[in-house]
This record gives sequence, C-alpha cells and structure tokens, in this order.
Amino acid sequence: MGKDRSGEPVAGPRLLIGAAAAAGDEARAGAARDPPRRALYGRSRGRKLRPHHTRLIEERLPQLEIDQQPIKNCRDLFPFAPSEIWLEIGFGGAEHLLAQAKARRDVGFIACEPFINGVAKALAGIEEDRLDNVRLRAGDAGALLAGLPDGCLSRVFILYPDPWPKRRQNKRRLISDRMVGELARVTRRGARVRFATDIDDYAGWTLRRFLGSAGFVWLADDADDWRRPWADWRGTRYEAKARREQRGPVYLTFLRV
Repeated sequence: MGKDRSGEPVAGPRLLIGAAAAAGDEARAGAARDPPRRALYGRSRGRKLRPHHTRLIEERLPQLEIDQQPIKNCRDLFPFAPSEIWLEIGFGGAEHLLAQAKARRDVGFIACEPFINGVAKALAGIEEDRLDNVRLRAGDAGALLAGLPDGCLSRVFILYPDPWPKRRQNKRRLISDRMVGELARVTRRGARVRFATDIDDYAGWTLRRFLGSAGFVWLADDADDWRRPWADWRGTRYEAKARREQRGPVYLTFLRV
C-alpha cells in the first residue's frame, strides 16, 4: 500500500509488490540485509576513451569534481547562488543530467557515476553547453551522500540503477534500508526522490523500502502515476533499450515528509 497526496492509502499492483515479497525474501534477509558497504560492484571502465574524453578527464574533471571532504554548504560548490540543489545518482550516459541542467540553469546539480566513460560524456556535454551548474563525483554514491549536510537536497534522481537480478546479488543493489535512511537525512521536507526501473522485482524492492521509512510517502493517485514518466522527463538509453525489449518502465516518486 502506498499513500496519495492526501495521505489516503493506494493499493500497489502486484507488479510493484514483486514475486520476491510473496516468497518471503524479507524474512530470510533479516537484520543483516543492509550491512554497511562502500564497495563498488561491476566495471568502472568500458571502451578505451577517445583522446578528447581523456583530456576532459585529466583537465576538466579535477576542476568540477567534488572532493572527499565533508561539504558544509552545497551552494558553495557553484559560482552562483543556486535556487535549489538536486542530485542524480548513477547518471549513466548523462542524457538526463545534461537535459535537466540545461533546462534549469538556476539549480545546482550534483551527480555521481562510477563508470568513467559516463563521466567523460558528462564532461563533454558540460563543456559543449558551457554549463556552470553541474558538479561531479566519479565514484561511490554512498561516500558522496555521507559527506553532504542534512536537509540540503530538494530533488534526487535514481534512474535505472543496476538491478543485480540474481537473489545472491540483491545485497549489491543501490537501494537499501541504509540508503533510504541517508536519503531521508540529506533531503529537506517537501523534497522528491524520483526512481525509475524496467525490472519489476526492483520496483517492488524499492517501494517496500521507501514505504518502510517514516521519512517518505509514495505519491500515487492511480496506477497511471507509476506507468507514465514525469512531465519534464528526458528518456535515457537504458529506457530505450528496455522498450525495445518490451519491458515496461516503472516511475516512482517519493515525497520527503
């Protein structure tokens, strides 16, 4: 069950509850489900970078990258005073990040991605469009969140994270009780977390963890609210692949309360 904007319960379709819930995976996982972790799983590099991208990594990334030190005020990361601070975790090929940054020049964007080829594409877009409202972290989202001050974010995007579909891999998923707790800490009241996936089980996994948090409610008036993308949505290559393979995306929005 979710909650709509008035606080009334909304029944979640079986698609969002997921087969794993019916099988009792929560009980089997127990308290050890979400151990502290900082390890990165999967590749951090793909094809050899082009010379231009290599230059951007060597020269531009040090200028735009958020260092490992705790951040006292996120607005100090930018050469202007942003109206809000938004975060994208795992921006992939940076299509969505760059589109949002171009559309909302008044917003300061913090974005992290462990895959260096994606970071290079983001840097190329930042340079091409002369964006001064994007700062990057090439690496672990958990470490970045740990360094953010309380209540600093107005919006968070988590779009098509690696689903790690095998049961033994579930512990590697980005969304965990610990991650949801950190998101509650760094978001202000009224902030929204947007999550998209094309994997039914991951949708249910994510929904259960956010609904289990006192810090968030699920914004859903009817079923179409999780079937339709957001009004300002910019599709990604991962979404295009999912549609080609006839997997329907799920779009979840959680309100920080």
